[in-house]
Amino acid sequence: MTNVYLAGPFFDDEQISRIERVEQALAANPRVTSFFSPRKGEIPGLTMGTPEWATETFKMDVAQIDHADVVVGLVDFVDDQVDSGTAFEIGYAFHSRKPVVILHEKDTILNLMIAEGLHAYLREAEALAAYDFSTLPESHYHGKVI
Repeated sequence: MTNVYLAGPFFDDEQISRIERVEQALAANPRVTSFFSPRKGEIPGLTMGTPEWATETFKMDVAQIDHADVVVGLVDFVDDQVDSGTAFEIGYAFHSRKPVVILHEKDTILNLMIAEGLHAYLREAEALAAYDFSTLPESHYHGKVI
């Protein structure tokens, strides 16, 4: 069984809709023991945007990546620009030798650092419901990179 960290932006309605579909797919996957979605990881008693909130949120997210067996990263960004928080989470996971499963639903060019650092590349959120997180089959991105 697998613990998953879900890295992805959730700043507008489209991004929230996408991350909700991914959360549903992970919840439906019998090989996923649990998953952490920072979207749902608010810290009670802290006000969003304050220095205390920022410090504690950073510590919590890094600890959750450390605890995870695998990181799922959502890389559908506006105008091919990577969300800096998601990029940090993916980079930290790669450096920590965690397999990174990338979900890339939009028809955009992928950043070469993401393309070269991924373990598996998926095109639909629903594919995460069936992905074998026990054996972690590899698949690679073969498109254009920037």
